[in-house]
Amino acid sequence: MWNLAVTSFTNAAYLNNGEEIKTMALKNLGLMSLGLVGLALSTQAYSQDTLVYCSEGSPDGFDPALYTSGTTFDASSRQIYNKLVEFDRGTTVIAPALAESYTVSEDGLEYTFKLRPGVKFHTTEYFTPSRDLNANDVVFSFDRQRLADNPYNQVSGGTWEYFSAMSMPDLIESVEAVDELTVKFNLTRPEAPMIANLGMDFASIVSEEYAMSLLEAGTPELLNQQPVGTGPFKFVGYQKDAVIRFQAHDEYWAGKADIDNLVFAITPDNSVGYQKLRAGECHVLGYPNPADVESMQADSDLQVLEQEGLNVGYLAYNTTVAPFDNVNVRKALNMGINKQAILDAVFQGSGKAAKNPIPPTIWSYNDAVVDDAYDPEKAKAMLAAEGVENLKMEIWAMPVVRPYNPNARRMAEVMQEDFSKIGVEVEIVSYEWGEYLKLSKELDRAGAVLLGWTGDNGDPDNFLAVLLGCDAVGGSNRAQWCHEPFDDLLKQAKVVSDQAERTKLYEQAQVVFKEQAPWATIAHSVVYKAVRQEVQDFKIDPFGGHIFYGVSLAK
Repeated sequence: MWNLAVTSFTNAAYLNNGEEIKTMALKNLGLMSLGLVGLALSTQAYSQDTLVYCSEGSPDGFDPALYTSGTTFDASSRQIYNKLVEFDRGTTVIAPALAESYTVSEDGLEYTFKLRPGVKFHTTEYFTPSRDLNANDVVFSFDRQRLADNPYNQVSGGTWEYFSAMSMPDLIESVEAVDELTVKFNLTRPEAPMIANLGMDFASIVSEEYAMSLLEAGTPELLNQQPVGTGPFKFVGYQKDAVIRFQAHDEYWAGKADIDNLVFAITPDNSVGYQKLRAGECHVLGYPNPADVESMQADSDLQVLEQEGLNVGYLAYNTTVAPFDNVNVRKALNMGINKQAILDAVFQGSGKAAKNPIPPTIWSYNDAVVDDAYDPEKAKAMLAAEGVENLKMEIWAMPVVRPYNPNARRMAEVMQEDFSKIGVEVEIVSYEWGEYLKLSKELDRAGAVLLGWTGDNGDPDNFLAVLLGCDAVGGSNRAQWCHEPFDDLLKQAKVVSDQAERTKLYEQAQVVFKEQAPWATIAHSVVYKAVRQEVQDFKIDPFGGHIFYGVSLAK
């Protein structure tokens, strides 16, 4: 039985999931020659039990703990791996996964998990497991991220961005295998969102046996290139920027998937993706253009699903670089942005203006916060008062479509025009997606970066601390903003178990954020998914993922 020493956690009705920022670009992944050469993407090449997903970009790698991008999570943790706990598909409700039950000590410092017996790792062309999942796999999966002397700590760059941004190194004192199927987390302090945090992608459980065999062979980096998990689909191969292939895990602990094969057809241009969807060359399109939604809805071969997004899109200034280290300059620039023009040009009816760094659909949203008014004359006067004249700046525009920003280039162009009216000259720059995310983390980065986030554990902390906390500077905090009054409020909220008290603290934090303006908050979007009629039981993931276990194809 799922032991919810947990009742208090389910009542928290967590509503969000995190997304967007990767870590290091995957080196030398290239073509893994596992039967992929010459692979055609026409549906005629597949059986009826093959589902093709037109994905928006290439993954950074296949070890989700190294990254923070939803594109990478879709290709790794959401298909290949499991966590101790997971969210019921299509909901924000935590459910048992690799752990059948857990208990929490009265002081909130010990979390003990009973593992599910008989869980099988994938058997692949490159690895055959000799045993089932056990507590050592859980210990290894966390120790490699938190212990500098772990042999995997620096493998593939060792940039455990999520783990660090969520203060896990300071929070977890130890992880111990009590017996073969029992694992205990010892914490340094109570942590209100702990269980929700363990449902996140960075907490995916990898095989210690496989990792050690790679280490012995001198190829530990293959853990990130040829993954082995316990999830519903096992990895078959990857042709960079073209296709990823998966196969159903026959011995999956929750039962074999209804589809035998899963293919990711990497299609960065979603207009091309729409044509593939219409032609039957893919079954699911993750991010349709807002302008195409009406025609999709009129097509009898397609279904269009929609849901208010748990996301925020923003422009992050580098608050450590002049003149963006001046709060009055940041406020002036925010007042120079015409959000309505962006909503009209970019979102085309599928978004709403954002004033807070968390979406209005998550608990603790502070609706009393007043947004910066669009006032170019006042903005110009504020810049002059700060001695800022003839300012030239960069705006970085993402090269991919994301749920919170369907067209970053167009958004940057609108901002470029807006800023010209207040005497600011803008150069729009971009990079390949992996490089974009890597370079945008640099402490001395020039310019302001368009990015965003889809919550991934249902807690406000997942937005506020991960994106704006001091521990995330140099990582997911693209504003490089460490403001102690704000950070202190987040730390207080982490150790309070009462949700009403936590709400008050997060509401105060949103006021401080607005006063300090490390970002220009842009929009919250409606999420659309386009699928063919033969696709059965596909659900929109409130956390922004694409989950294909539980989906089937009509015969």
